[in-house]
Amino acid sequence: MGYSSSDFDLGVIGAGVVGLATAYKYQLKNPTHRVAVFEKEAAVSMHQTGRNSGVIHSGIYYKPGSFKAKNCMDGREQLVAFAKEHKVKHDVCGKVIVATKDEEIPLLESILARGIENGLTDLEMIEGQAILDIEPFVNGKKAIYVPQTGIIDFKGLCEKLAELITTINPDSRIVLSTEVIKEFDEGGKSGIITSRGTFYLNRRIFCAGLQADRMATTLGNKLDVAIVGFRGDYYELADHARHKVKNLIYPVPDPAFPFLGVHFTRMTDGSIECGPNAVFSFKREGYSKTAFSTKDTLDALRFPGTTKLFKKHMAKGLDEYKRAFSKKRFLTALNELMPSLTMDELVPGRSGVRAQALKKDGTLVDDFYIEELHNSIHVINAPSPAATAGLAIADEILLRLERSKSQ
Repeated sequence: MGYSSSDFDLGVIGAGVVGLATAYKYQLKNPTHRVAVFEKEAAVSMHQTGRNSGVIHSGIYYKPGSFKAKNCMDGREQLVAFAKEHKVKHDVCGKVIVATKDEEIPLLESILARGIENGLTDLEMIEGQAILDIEPFVNGKKAIYVPQTGIIDFKGLCEKLAELITTINPDSRIVLSTEVIKEFDEGGKSGIITSRGTFYLNRRIFCAGLQADRMATTLGNKLDVAIVGFRGDYYELADHARHKVKNLIYPVPDPAFPFLGVHFTRMTDGSIECGPNAVFSFKREGYSKTAFSTKDTLDALRFPGTTKLFKKHMAKGLDEYKRAFSKKRFLTALNELMPSLTMDELVPGRSGVRAQALKKDGTLVDDFYIEELHNSIHVINAPSPAATAGLAIADEILLRLERSKSQ
């Protein structure tokens, strides 16, 4: 049966990890239902999922009791179990969070306390030779060793989820190269209008990432938040320098800045990524330093929260932007953690754009944010650790779907 059949029990818009995990979990529970996952790109996981740092997050940073904290813990356990069962490339290798200055040690201690409160076990505060035994080239006063952190091939994960959906029900579809223009509810019918025609869907779930706010408002819905993109650029270690990083090395995050800072990550293919920085993106899906979209830029700048955010983080934001265009500045930041690293050991890498929901007062939405609008469920905000938490977020979405059915 081809695309000529346009009726589905469930349509999921967005083939990143959250969208595919949700479609997969629904298909498991409803094996006779026809599910369609719509993706405007020619392959799955082309944006945030396929361009993130490839880390299985432990859940150590997040506010206890928050949606992020609960779903990261649950999602991580589900993710590792899924990867083992379905042979998705991964390694629960552990990481160190490193304080390089005395004034960072109290922050490190508060992170340790938060991790324990979130239910993490076997965390260790280490120093001196104990740090060097794990990461021989690191400069650190003290560090937390986090054994639950790991790495995974998120693209491979998404490809496996897509495969399983259509294996459970061969009449289900992963509909690629199909851009969703709007949703509709009229004449007793509901569905979506796309670049490849109209599809009728009994239920709709939007996991649209960088386009989440736009998709949520095609039926005239109003949101109090807007999506703003932040690009992150990476460098890689040259082959002759890969031995300097064994697994994952993180700094103590700046509590005044909403990103984790540049870090070192061993990827599942053996490469070592360094970064990312975090700069305002003038194009939501713009992966080069000069990418620009008039629409995306104007939409961001017209939203009142954007200028308030810029004013609040002006100095840090300018520093991040300078680093985006200066390998030397990038190296200086990395040298805080690894003083021996040199210019010739860094080579330019890839980049990604993080979708971040922003409030009108200029504060970032700090948690996952899901809205039920008309006959649809919209995932509005799903920044890191959403990839780690994807299978748990899917459970929450399907719980809301069931609840809305019974109302």
